[in-house]
Amino acid sequence: MLKHELVHPQINEILGRAGHHSKILIADGNYPAWNKRGPNAELVCLNLSPGVVTVAQVLKAIMSAVVLDEINTMGIPPDDPYAQAGDPPVWNEYREVIKAGGSELELKPIQKWDFYDAVASPDHVLTIQTADQSLWANLLLTMGCRT
Repeated sequence: MLKHELVHPQINEILGRAGHHSKILIADGNYPAWNKRGPNAELVCLNLSPGVVTVAQVLKAIMSAVVLDEINTMGIPPDDPYAQAGDPPVWNEYREVIKAGGSELELKPIQKWDFYDAVASPDHVLTIQTADQSLWANLLLTMGCRT
């Protein structure tokens, strides 16, 4: 029996094959997951119904299973009306999950179109599609090394 919180067999298999610098996208319900992914990325759909499951729930499970070097959000373009409101509320939820997981990593935004380019990398091994309805909820994780 697995000891960490992540029990999804396909996700565990992909993470087990991945290594340092591999990228994991946890996509919200609005992200075009099928056509915006790297050439080596597998897609796992966990979007059961609106709001089930969320990006934060997946982040918590992933953090229980692998070491992360970086966590990037999709940055909001300055001309987007939402940009004037500051960080999206869901980012504070991510910060709580990160802290509760014992990590001191900070969220690092990558501007929207650069985010899509980062996802298109050959290092991108996995997209987990959620049904999260929060705005600007996408996360791009970079796996670290076990020490």
